[in-house]
Amino acid sequence: MPQEVRGVVAKSVGAPVSVETIVIPDPGPGEAVVAIQACGVCHTDLHYREGGINDEFPFLLGHEAAGLVESVGEGVTDVAPGDFVILNWRAVCGDCRSCRRGRPQYCFAAHNATQKMTLLDGTELSPALGIGAFAEKTLVASGQCTKVNPEAGAEAAGLLGCGVMAGIGAAINTGQVGRGDSVAVFGCGGVGNAALEGARVAGAHTIIAVDIDDKKLEWAKEFGATHTINSSQVDPVEAIRELTNGNGADVVIEAIGLPETYKQAFFARDLAGTVVLVGVPRPDMTVELPFIEVFGRGGALKSSWYGDCLPSRDFPMLIDLYLQGRLNLDGFVSETIALDQVEAAFHKMEAGEVLRSVVVL
Repeated sequence: MPQEVRGVVAKSVGAPVSVETIVIPDPGPGEAVVAIQACGVCHTDLHYREGGINDEFPFLLGHEAAGLVESVGEGVTDVAPGDFVILNWRAVCGDCRSCRRGRPQYCFAAHNATQKMTLLDGTELSPALGIGAFAEKTLVASGQCTKVNPEAGAEAAGLLGCGVMAGIGAAINTGQVGRGDSVAVFGCGGVGNAALEGARVAGAHTIIAVDIDDKKLEWAKEFGATHTINSSQVDPVEAIRELTNGNGADVVIEAIGLPETYKQAFFARDLAGTVVLVGVPRPDMTVELPFIEVFGRGGALKSSWYGDCLPSRDFPMLIDLYLQGRLNLDGFVSETIALDQVEAAFHKMEAGEVLRSVVVL
């Protein structure tokens, strides 16, 4: 039987979100219903509300979540009712050109649930990133459920579903930070601090945090930053070079998505170093670089999609590190809130007052 639950819906561009009754169908073939225990408030949800992703309103927001599988549809064997799972938006298809080449982390045809969740009047909802987890329960493709150790708390574990995984993966997977490397990260919000944490876990020696907000730079120290630079007060490129024997960092991660900071990241890397873009730029942005510098510096300019993660590989490993006390997920949780506090959480996020507000159900 279909179920009626509460969920946070964005009905039109820029309008405040509201808690609505939504209808969850029984899972069909390849689908699962998940009872959400916690869901982080991510910038992507705000982008949906502002019409920055697409115009397929109304949206059921929320995607950075963990919970318990309640029921599964026909043919589902990878998860079962009662499993503690982190939801992901890269349920690899196994058949696209990327998957066939052995690169499932770049899957171009990730699965979502086929059926639609709706409002009470039958209006179909567009779930954020195919998940829609600001809700008591949600319907997803079973491949969007990654089973992990249930000893991990949902408030922390769910953050791997998006922002924290994006940052950690930008360092470990995309940037391939190694032991003894120097790393600089531009932007010390949730994703940037996760990149710092990833660099620390990977064994980087010098980890430099760059931001214009001293409060965020203090946060950065909790996630492995060995040095901090306030780029509103000093030239960050020169400061990074001074901290790296005049060379620049081996890996520079841009976690803001601005042309200006991307150019700074480019010039702050060592010869043959790597620049990783994990900050999301606006569609109208462009960047201009001296072409001879692109050639002369060698190395790599990379974009990081979801931290180039493979959920089935990365989520259980990172949860194990967390349970061993080697990964600081708890530090990202600034506050826990209820469903009806999501709109206020958006304002706190925009003001830079929190790393993550987490809805707990």
